[in-house]
Amino acid sequence: MSGRPALLVDLDGTLTDPFVGITRSIGHALQGLGRPVPPAESLRWCIGPPLQAVFAALLDDDAAAVARAVALYRERYAAVGKFENRLIDGIPEALDTLRTSGFRLFVCTSKLESYAADIVEHFDLAQYFEGVCGSRPDGALADKAALIADVVARHALAPSEALMIGDRRHDVAGARANGLAALGVLWGFGDRAELETAGAAAIAERPPALPGAVAGLLAGAAA
Repeated sequence: MSGRPALLVDLDGTLTDPFVGITRSIGHALQGLGRPVPPAESLRWCIGPPLQAVFAALLDDDAAAVARAVALYRERYAAVGKFENRLIDGIPEALDTLRTSGFRLFVCTSKLESYAADIVEHFDLAQYFEGVCGSRPDGALADKAALIADVVARHALAPSEALMIGDRRHDVAGARANGLAALGVLWGFGDRAELETAGAAAIAERPPALPGAVAGLLAGAAA
């Protein structure tokens, strides 16, 4: 490899566990629309996909209802929900090892970029990342493939020297669409079958295994 390899790292389910804040904010939005609020556990699938796609599925593609739901969700999430969140054990140590090993690290999330920056700062993770990259308020770059393409272009990354790390199939599919390898992680909201079916090149089971998995995957790509 000619340069310092770049790691694009998902946020929700990969760096932090946002279950409480996201599910409560979805419930707030549905309640505001006068719709039934499902049990929180039944909304686990909602963590990972773009917010607009989540509400489209929950609201039968009713465009007006989806737009209102997104606004209601953000109303609560911006004030409270983004910090109803938990840093995943072992993540700071793994990030420190990756950074000191010479990797360039970027947060790459379908979440609004402003929310992602606030969360990264709140958990004192900004020190590990060269940039925080996310979606726009109008929904642009919420699709992971479009977002990864933007990150690659914005930071002049070589896809052959970059790797996407995430817990859902959207991370893997977005990476593959842009010529990047993907490393799946099992401590988030996707499972091994989902990640392998999507085409993950390798799987890390726990955060302490992340640096070794990254090194092994990139060494294989360079061989």
